[in-house]
Amino acid sequence: MKILVTGAAGFIGFHVCKRLLERGEQVTGIDNLNDYYDVSLKLARLAMLEPYEGFTFVKVDIADRSAMEELFKKGEFERVVNLAAQAGVRYSIENPHAYVESNIVGFLNILEGCRYNGVKHLVYASSSSVYGANETMPFSVHDNVDHPLSLYAASKKANELMAHTYSHLYNLPTTGLRFFTVYGPWGRPDMALPLYRCHSEEQANQSVQLRQASSRFYLYRRYYRGGSEDA
Repeated sequence: MKILVTGAAGFIGFHVCKRLLERGEQVTGIDNLNDYYDVSLKLARLAMLEPYEGFTFVKVDIADRSAMEELFKKGEFERVVNLAAQAGVRYSIENPHAYVESNIVGFLNILEGCRYNGVKHLVYASSSSVYGANETMPFSVHDNVDHPLSLYAASKKANELMAHTYSHLYNLPTTGLRFFTVYGPWGRPDMALPLYRCHSEEQANQSVQLRQASSRFYLYRRYYRGGSEDA
Protein backbone atom coordinates (compact mmCIF):
# COMPACT_ATOMS: atom_id res chain seq x y z
CA MET A 1 0.00 0.00 0.00
CA LYS A 2 1.28 3.49 -0.87
CA ILE A 3 1.02 5.83 2.11
CA LEU A 4 1.94 9.50 2.44
CA VAL A 5 3.07 10.61 5.90
CA THR A 6 3.53 14.33 6.42
CA GLY A 7 5.75 15.57 9.22
CA ALA A 8 7.87 12.44 8.77
CA ALA A 9 10.89 13.93 10.53
CA GLY A 10 8.82 14.85 13.56
CA PHE A 11 8.42 12.79 16.71
CA ILE A 12 5.08 11.16 15.94
CA GLY A 13 5.62 11.07 12.19
CA PHE A 14 8.92 9.25 12.58
CA HIS A 15 7.38 6.49 14.68
CA VAL A 16 4.40 6.12 12.36
CA CYS A 17 6.69 5.83 9.32
CA LYS A 18 8.85 3.28 11.08
CA ARG A 19 5.90 1.10 12.04
CA LEU A 20 4.36 1.24 8.57
CA LEU A 21 7.69 0.34 6.98
CA GLU A 22 8.14 -2.57 9.38
CA ARG A 23 4.86 -4.05 8.20
CA GLY A 24 5.90 -3.72 4.56
CA GLU A 25 4.13 -0.59 3.34
CA GLN A 26 5.53 1.85 0.78
CA VAL A 27 5.91 5.14 2.60
CA THR A 28 6.61 8.59 1.21
CA GLY A 29 7.56 10.88 4.04
CA ILE A 30 7.60 14.64 3.68
CA ASP A 31 8.76 17.41 5.98
CA ASN A 32 9.90 21.01 5.60
CA LEU A 33 12.58 20.52 8.30
CA ASN A 34 11.91 23.90 9.89
CA ASP A 35 13.98 25.12 12.83
CA TYR A 36 11.22 25.31 15.46
CA TYR A 37 13.54 22.98 17.38
CA ASP A 38 16.95 21.47 16.64
CA VAL A 39 16.98 20.27 13.01
CA SER A 40 19.73 17.76 13.78
CA LEU A 41 17.22 15.73 15.79
CA LYS A 42 14.89 15.61 12.79
CA LEU A 43 17.74 14.55 10.51
CA ALA A 44 18.74 11.83 12.97
CA ARG A 45 15.21 10.42 12.87
CA LEU A 46 15.23 10.43 9.07
CA ALA A 47 18.60 8.66 9.07
CA MET A 48 16.93 5.71 10.81
CA LEU A 49 14.21 5.54 8.16
CA GLU A 50 16.44 5.80 5.09
CA PRO A 51 17.70 2.16 5.19
CA TYR A 52 14.17 0.86 4.57
CA GLU A 53 13.66 0.02 0.89
CA GLY A 54 10.07 1.18 0.97
CA PHE A 55 10.88 4.67 2.25
CA THR A 56 11.18 7.82 0.16
CA PHE A 57 11.76 11.25 1.67
CA VAL A 58 10.81 14.51 0.00
CA LYS A 59 11.60 17.87 1.55
CA VAL A 60 8.52 19.98 0.95
CA ASP A 61 6.26 22.36 2.84
CA ILE A 62 2.59 21.34 2.87
CA ALA A 63 1.72 25.04 2.47
CA ASP A 64 3.35 24.98 -0.99
CA ARG A 65 0.28 24.42 -3.15
CA SER A 66 1.96 23.63 -6.47
CA ALA A 67 4.50 21.29 -4.88
CA MET A 68 1.76 19.40 -3.06
CA GLU A 69 -0.34 19.08 -6.20
CA GLU A 70 2.64 17.57 -8.02
CA LEU A 71 3.41 15.25 -5.13
CA PHE A 72 -0.12 13.85 -5.03
CA LYS A 73 -0.27 13.37 -8.80
CA LYS A 74 2.97 11.38 -8.87
CA GLY A 75 2.50 9.53 -5.60
CA GLU A 76 -0.78 7.70 -6.27
CA PHE A 77 -1.30 7.40 -2.51
CA GLU A 78 -4.03 5.18 -1.11
CA ARG A 79 -3.78 6.52 2.44
CA VAL A 80 -2.55 9.80 3.90
CA VAL A 81 -1.44 10.44 7.48
CA ASN A 82 -1.13 14.18 8.07
CA LEU A 83 1.10 14.88 11.05
CA ALA A 84 2.75 18.03 9.70
CA ALA A 85 1.81 21.17 11.59
CA GLN A 86 3.29 24.14 13.32
CA ALA A 87 3.31 22.91 16.89
CA GLY A 88 3.40 24.70 20.22
CA VAL A 89 0.70 26.60 22.08
CA ARG A 90 2.91 29.43 23.37
CA TYR A 91 4.70 29.94 20.05
CA SER A 92 1.36 30.66 18.37
CA ILE A 93 1.26 33.94 20.30
CA GLU A 94 4.68 34.95 18.97
CA ASN A 95 4.28 33.80 15.36
CA PRO A 96 0.60 33.45 14.43
CA HIS A 97 1.19 33.52 10.67
CA ALA A 98 3.17 30.27 10.83
CA TYR A 99 0.10 28.51 12.23
CA VAL A 100 -2.25 29.77 9.54
CA GLU A 101 0.21 28.86 6.76
CA SER A 102 0.92 25.34 7.99
CA ASN A 103 -2.16 24.30 9.94
CA ILE A 104 -4.83 25.95 7.77
CA VAL A 105 -3.40 26.51 4.27
CA GLY A 106 -1.26 23.37 4.47
CA PHE A 107 -4.17 21.25 5.66
CA LEU A 108 -6.36 22.56 2.85
CA ASN A 109 -3.69 21.44 0.37
CA ILE A 110 -3.78 17.98 1.95
CA LEU A 111 -7.56 17.81 1.69
CA GLU A 112 -7.51 18.93 -1.93
CA GLY A 113 -4.80 16.40 -2.75
CA CYS A 114 -6.91 13.64 -1.24
CA ARG A 115 -10.03 14.84 -3.02
CA TYR A 116 -8.59 14.90 -6.51
CA ASN A 117 -6.35 11.85 -6.34
CA GLY A 118 -8.52 9.02 -5.08
CA VAL A 119 -7.15 8.78 -1.54
CA LYS A 120 -9.23 6.24 0.37
CA HIS A 121 -8.65 7.51 3.90
CA LEU A 122 -7.09 10.56 5.55
CA VAL A 123 -5.88 10.35 9.14
CA TYR A 124 -4.83 13.69 10.64
CA ALA A 125 -3.51 15.08 13.89
CA SER A 126 -5.84 17.22 15.92
CA SER A 127 -5.03 18.11 19.52
CA SER A 128 -6.37 17.96 23.05
CA SER A 129 -5.95 21.75 22.98
CA VAL A 130 -9.30 21.97 21.20
CA TYR A 131 -11.00 21.35 24.57
CA GLY A 132 -9.90 24.86 25.53
CA ALA A 133 -12.05 26.35 28.28
CA ASN A 134 -14.00 23.12 28.76
CA GLU A 135 -13.98 22.24 32.47
CA THR A 136 -15.79 18.89 32.17
CA MET A 137 -13.55 16.03 33.24
CA PRO A 138 -12.62 13.61 31.87
CA PHE A 139 -12.69 15.02 28.35
CA SER A 140 -14.98 13.37 25.82
CA VAL A 141 -15.31 13.54 22.05
CA HIS A 142 -18.88 14.61 22.74
CA ASP A 143 -17.79 17.75 24.63
CA ASN A 144 -18.34 21.20 23.17
CA VAL A 145 -15.05 22.51 21.76
CA ASP A 146 -16.12 25.97 20.62
CA HIS A 147 -13.89 27.93 23.01
CA PRO A 148 -10.21 27.46 22.08
CA LEU A 149 -7.71 29.38 24.19
CA SER A 150 -4.89 29.71 21.64
CA LEU A 151 -4.48 30.17 17.91
CA TYR A 152 -2.91 26.71 17.79
CA ALA A 153 -6.06 25.21 19.32
CA ALA A 154 -8.25 27.25 16.96
CA SER A 155 -6.29 25.95 13.96
CA LYS A 156 -6.79 22.35 15.09
CA LYS A 157 -10.50 22.93 15.61
CA ALA A 158 -10.59 24.38 12.10
CA ASN A 159 -8.92 21.20 10.81
CA GLU A 160 -11.71 19.10 12.31
CA LEU A 161 -14.37 21.27 10.68
CA MET A 162 -12.58 21.27 7.33
CA ALA A 163 -12.17 17.49 7.40
CA HIS A 164 -15.84 17.02 8.30
CA THR A 165 -16.86 19.23 5.39
CA TYR A 166 -14.71 17.31 2.89
CA SER A 167 -16.05 14.01 4.21
CA HIS A 168 -19.60 15.28 3.66
CA LEU A 169 -19.07 16.93 0.27
CA TYR A 170 -16.67 14.48 -1.37
CA ASN A 171 -17.22 11.22 0.52
CA LEU A 172 -13.63 11.29 1.81
CA PRO A 173 -13.20 9.15 4.94
CA THR A 174 -11.28 11.15 7.55
CA THR A 175 -10.18 10.38 11.10
CA GLY A 176 -8.91 13.05 13.47
CA LEU A 177 -6.79 12.11 16.49
CA ARG A 178 -6.84 14.48 19.45
CA PHE A 179 -3.37 13.86 20.86
CA PHE A 180 -2.62 14.80 24.43
CA THR A 181 0.95 15.49 25.55
CA VAL A 182 2.87 12.72 23.81
CA TYR A 183 6.20 11.45 25.07
CA GLY A 184 8.62 8.62 24.39
CA PRO A 185 11.88 7.83 22.59
CA TRP A 186 13.07 10.53 20.18
CA GLY A 187 10.51 12.97 21.55
CA ARG A 188 10.45 16.72 21.06
CA PRO A 189 12.90 18.54 23.33
CA ASP A 190 10.49 21.41 24.00
CA MET A 191 7.82 19.22 25.59
CA ALA A 192 7.19 19.11 29.33
CA LEU A 193 8.61 15.71 30.26
CA PRO A 194 12.04 16.17 28.66
CA LEU A 195 12.28 19.51 30.46
CA TYR A 196 11.63 17.74 33.78
CA ARG A 197 14.91 15.87 33.46
CA CYS A 198 17.48 17.41 35.74
CA HIS A 199 21.00 16.94 37.04
CA SER A 200 21.00 18.02 40.65
CA GLU A 201 19.03 17.21 43.80
CA GLU A 202 17.64 20.73 44.01
CA GLN A 203 16.38 20.59 40.45
CA ALA A 204 14.97 17.12 41.09
CA ASN A 205 12.88 18.43 44.00
CA GLN A 206 11.58 21.26 41.82
CA SER A 207 10.76 18.77 39.08
CA VAL A 208 8.72 16.60 41.46
CA GLN A 209 6.74 19.64 42.53
CA LEU A 210 6.04 20.43 38.89
CA ARG A 211 4.75 16.92 38.34
CA GLN A 212 2.51 17.12 41.39
CA ALA A 213 1.10 20.46 40.24
CA SER A 214 0.42 19.24 36.73
CA SER A 215 -3.03 17.89 35.91
CA ARG A 216 -2.30 17.23 32.23
CA PHE A 217 -2.80 13.90 30.50
CA TYR A 218 0.30 12.30 29.01
CA LEU A 219 0.25 9.74 26.20
CA TYR A 220 3.11 7.33 25.61
CA ARG A 221 3.99 7.03 21.94
CA ARG A 222 3.32 3.25 21.81
CA TYR A 223 -0.43 3.85 22.07
CA TYR A 224 -0.85 6.73 19.66
CA ARG A 225 1.40 5.05 17.11
CA GLY A 226 -0.96 2.09 17.02
CA GLY A 227 -3.92 4.42 16.68
CA SER A 228 -2.37 6.26 13.73
CA GLU A 229 -1.44 3.01 12.06
CA ASP A 230 -4.78 1.25 12.53
CA ALA A 231 -6.84 4.25 11.44
